[in-house]
Amino acid sequence: MSALTREEAALRLADQRPSPGPGRLLRAGWYLLLIALVAAGGVAIAHRTAHGLAATNLTSITPWGAWIAFYIYFVGLSAGAFLLSSLIYVFGMARFERLGRMALLTALVAMIVALTFVLLDLGRMERALSALVYFNWLSPLAWEMRFYVIYILLLAAELWFAMRADLVRRAERSRLARWLSFGSRSLDTGRDHRMLRILGTIGVPIAIFGVHGGTGTIFAIVKARGMWFSALTPIVFIVSALVSGTALLALLYILRQKALKRPVNAGMVADLGKLLGGFLLVDLGLLFYEFLVPLLSMAPHETSVVHLMMEGPYAWTFWILQLGIGMVAPAILLMTRLRESVPLTALACLMVVVGIVGVRFNIVVPPLIEPVLQGLPAGQYFPNAVEWWTSAGIIAMGLLLFSVAADLLPVDEEVHEIGGTAHD
Repeated sequence: MSALTREEAALRLADQRPSPGPGRLLRAGWYLLLIALVAAGGVAIAHRTAHGLAATNLTSITPWGAWIAFYIYFVGLSAGAFLLSSLIYVFGMARFERLGRMALLTALVAMIVALTFVLLDLGRMERALSALVYFNWLSPLAWEMRFYVIYILLLAAELWFAMRADLVRRAERSRLARWLSFGSRSLDTGRDHRMLRILGTIGVPIAIFGVHGGTGTIFAIVKARGMWFSALTPIVFIVSALVSGTALLALLYILRQKALKRPVNAGMVADLGKLLGGFLLVDLGLLFYEFLVPLLSMAPHETSVVHLMMEGPYAWTFWILQLGIGMVAPAILLMTRLRESVPLTALACLMVVVGIVGVRFNIVVPPLIEPVLQGLPAGQYFPNAVEWWTSAGIIAMGLLLFSVAADLLPVDEEVHEIGGTAHD
């Protein structure tokens, strides 16, 4: 059992003290904003359902757009958040312990949001479950759907074991907690921690190879599309998942502590910033090779996509959104002593979370613009109002689910011991 530092003990005590939380007006305003966005998104979804994909700017030449970009964005957030939780429950990195439940909840909500996006992109949404009913051993998509289901069930189970003891404590005063405790009465957390370690150990290869690596595989096997057909693609997906998941969790932690008027653990935030900076450097290295290999190959189909990304109409998403905001600027903040400042670390995390949207857009759209055969027309794509409003509504739905769950469930109620011993 390791001793807590005085600062750590004070922070944990402060975390467990009742907090006044955000003002009632601020909370009501937040929920009203989310409900309004969900309603607007619902109207756009109804329009898309009535008119099919004709309601969008998607075409047979550019069949994937913003929804697929957001789909892989949220799958990456989910996988990254889950892998961060595995550092706590599997590898015993207890300095990130406060983030464990929030990481699992974030991973679960992000998967729901991701699958909602991909559902909208289907030409026949009512056939979505066909991918589960029918199976082809050689189809990465068929495997991917089954990995998603296993992964979601695993996330829900792991989140339940992480919260179980606190649900039992709340059972006497909360009907929801009594229902979610499923009749459990024990307050012993030893078995919970063993189950968290087992589930986390099972989940790590599923998240890496099945969920986000598997999503990358769907792109990597498309030989006709430059920049996709590469053994590097699944690895790029996994590393960018670690980048985006770490950034989102650090940002959520800081914002939530501020909103609840609780002290922010500056040391843990600096450690997260350092971890994120390391992931960013690896991601920058992979980006270098992503561009170097196609350029050196001098294959017209490969180089044309690179030129489109760097000089074409989407160049701003590469230079400003992906490289500037999403990678270089936060890397400078996080790899220097500036990361010791909580506001600057929060700013760096926000830039990464926003910049990764550009990464996902550049993965999906530019390779679809270039014609696969000489003489075929080039594609043109930019999301229209229906796509923007549906996207805003789905993202608001995710934020609403997270906010309600964080309000009703013991997401960060108490700090428990891992494996029967306390850690600092």
